[in-house]
Amino acid sequence: MTETDTGTYTGGCACGAVRYATRHAPVFQNHCQCRDCQRRSGTGHGSWLTFPARAEMAIRGEATHWEVAADSGNLKIHAFCPVCGTPVYLRFAAMPELIAVPAASLDEPGRFVPQALTYGVRALPWDAMDAALPAFERMPP
Repeated sequence: MTETDTGTYTGGCACGAVRYATRHAPVFQNHCQCRDCQRRSGTGHGSWLTFPARAEMAIRGEATHWEVAADSGNLKIHAFCPVCGTPVYLRFAAMPELIAVPAASLDEPGRFVPQALTYGVRALPWDAMDAALPAFERMPP
């Protein structure tokens, strides 16, 4: 799968065993400083594109899943490649129609345009973000 002129977003893991594609535009793009994103990324935040139609996200390959309670208490289902370990997507039990992908997993990561910073309450002093981004202590309403 590759991106085409139709606006398809494509990406996947580092080894190519898990790939995804969607023709939908993201409904939200954010940097998240929650503790879960910090642990998963090994840095001070995660960067995500959230898409509106999980059922229409084509996924090729078998990802391994694990669940964790978010700072909000809601359940998040993380998917990663069982071969190389790369995070490839994230689902939300409370919002099953949505699916999010890490910005760096895109074939063209430059398409990520952050709209907000979430969970700023968990910000680490060494993880400086763009001060022009709207910042929320938690997830915006």
